[in-house]
Amino acid sequence: MKQESSESEPMPVAAYVRVSTAEQSLDVQERDLLKYCTARGWEPVIFRDVQSGADASRPGLEAMLQAVRRRDVAAVVCVKLDWIGRSLVHLAVMVGELSRLNVPIICTSQGIDTSEDNPVGRLQLAVLMAVAEFERSLIRERTIAGLAAARSRGVHIGRPPLLTAERRAQILRLHGEGQSMRAIARSMGVAPSSVLRCVGSGG
Repeated sequence: MKQESSESEPMPVAAYVRVSTAEQSLDVQERDLLKYCTARGWEPVIFRDVQSGADASRPGLEAMLQAVRRRDVAAVVCVKLDWIGRSLVHLAVMVGELSRLNVPIICTSQGIDTSEDNPVGRLQLAVLMAVAEFERSLIRERTIAGLAAARSRGVHIGRPPLLTAERRAQILRLHGEGQSMRAIARSMGVAPSSVLRCVGSGG
């Protein structure tokens, strides 16, 4: 990313900081990012989170992404890349969105900069995406293998059946007493089609 001229307005950038617990301090990260941005003539907008990186939802991160989507900031700056993403795949998805919006991500302690005028940073981004896709493939393969192994052990995969043997017997008894299928469905709390299948199959 090119440094802004001193005559122009400072360029706003999102500076993201995170610690895992309240016992830790954000001060060191904020000081480092402020120093980094000031040296380049950027105006940092600080977004903070005090929670585990594994959490699916982080208010500071969500607010930062909303600012990016509104084009309120021109870049994302952090100390370490792994403080943003909760996993490699999550990080790759996020970096991919930033790339589509032409918003570079810069990690001050790791030498990562995905600006268009930084070919090394673009290479780093490509490698990250490739590794993330590889991890996604491994997850899919492990999931498929796990499901196959469970089926081979006789484990039912998917939603549990609504009609147990006891409920099927009750439907047949009510039907034998002359109740309509709709009335049976209402009293049993199931769809009429389920009653019809049960009666048609004889249980």
